[in-house]
Amino acid sequence: MTAKTTSRSGRKAGGTQSGRRWALTPKGIAVLVLLVLALVFIFENTRDTEIRLLVPLVTMPLWLALLAMGVVGALVGAYFMGRRR
Repeated sequence: MTAKTTSRSGRKAGGTQSGRRWALTPKGIAVLVLLVLALVFIFENTRDTEIRLLVPLVTMPLWLALLAMGVVGALVGAYFMGRRR
């Protein structure tokens, strides 16, 4: 008989992690709902709009400007959440 070796984390060597890896928590559900609502809002606003970027005046679809600002906001939020850890 051979003994099973364990790693430093206490898991069996070569095994998989047990437990609920992709379980939806209330926090995860809230994030998904907010993401869907933001995407619906963005893609409902399809008309062109003028946006001033410091000096130049740019005409672009409003959905693209909203999506870009959402991505920028998510990146800034992720950056600051990563710094807290």
